[in-house]
Amino acid sequence: MSSLDPPASKTSCITIVGAGLFGLTTALELTRRGYKNVQVVDRYLPPVADGSSVDISRIIRPDYADAFYAKLGLEAMRGWGEGGEYSPFFYRSGLLCMAGEGSHPYLEQSQANLEKMGIKTQNLRGNEMRERYPGVISGDLARARGYANTICGWADAQQAISYLARQCTQAGVSFLTGSHGTVLSLVTNGANEVIGVRTLTGAVIKSDQVILATGAWTPHLLDMANMSVSTGQPVGFLQLTEQEAEQMKDSPVIIDLSTGWFVFPPTPGTRILKMARHGYGYETSRTPSLQRDQKVSVPKLDSSNVNSTFLPTDAELALRQGLALFFPQLKDRPFINRRLCWYTDTPQGDFVIDHHPSYKNLFVATGGSGHAFKFLPALGRHIVDNFEHKASTEQKEKWAWKPTSTPISKGDGSRGGPPRRVLRRDEQARL
Repeated sequence: MSSLDPPASKTSCITIVGAGLFGLTTALELTRRGYKNVQVVDRYLPPVADGSSVDISRIIRPDYADAFYAKLGLEAMRGWGEGGEYSPFFYRSGLLCMAGEGSHPYLEQSQANLEKMGIKTQNLRGNEMRERYPGVISGDLARARGYANTICGWADAQQAISYLARQCTQAGVSFLTGSHGTVLSLVTNGANEVIGVRTLTGAVIKSDQVILATGAWTPHLLDMANMSVSTGQPVGFLQLTEQEAEQMKDSPVIIDLSTGWFVFPPTPGTRILKMARHGYGYETSRTPSLQRDQKVSVPKLDSSNVNSTFLPTDAELALRQGLALFFPQLKDRPFINRRLCWYTDTPQGDFVIDHHPSYKNLFVATGGSGHAFKFLPALGRHIVDNFEHKASTEQKEKWAWKPTSTPISKGDGSRGGPPRRVLRRDEQARL
């Protein structure tokens, strides 16, 4: 089995498919460990606009019901915090983690894990939240329960990824993009040994090791065996006035676990208010590049998925319901932009980072499940530990390739909103 193969040599030709968070952090860590021939291929140069790791903001927090990710989040916080390599891109706004409908098991377990790690939080009930953030929240939160965590905040994701890509270039990582970097299939030697990838030009990029860090696009190249499903999650952006932005400048990141709705403070300089829903999302129905008999949920490969501003009607309604609860004065404000952000959801929200058990020379690093970005300062080390068979038993088991016959449903318990659904044909035509 390939999971028992010896580690790649430092001179091996390693091709990483995907220039997002997983691909870039892996590439940089490999070069730091002495690998001399690492290349990253993608449709676009990073920051890749339709990748799930790129946008104006991402939440940075160690607040997890799962102790493994809570510890990993705290490790990553050192890279975001004062003096950390990624501190220029981090805004310590604090986090209001709450449930608009009252108690929530994920909320309670997250707070318990924070306490075990020595992180103090402030319990808030009902409209105490309005008092904690005066002038920010104007809606009625009488039924809400939650807490404030002051060490959290958000990061400028696009700038952080741009910096990471520059670090890769300076470390000697090569990049190949456009039609020459658009991968359509794996190439094998006729058995189960991967010897490279085939691109849109028809050319074969030969490699000793291929690493798929392709996120929601992975089903174009590999059967994920029910271990992940690619889903679109709604995101909306409002333009605030100078007065509104000034009034909300001390806002925390807010997460409502009851609905999945979350919102960031106004972005400095642009006064943009971004909101989204961390829910179960929307599936497409497409024939992937693999040309398998059955269709799968996967975003477009032949063009950027940010070109469409379409949101399903029920998705836009959910975003506006969140506004109505927290900022009712903004609930009818037109969006200046909106789109679906592509997640790679797994059964328990665990990443899939492992040597493929059926293909030699193939390593998979995917399954971000909408929560991976915050780990950026630490993620590459852990991915390459798995690649080199050096990871802890807990990590190897958590991120293992584990096919299942059970369809993905509830994830890690952090999601809110209605069940996942497949977009209708007329909806999908507008993507």
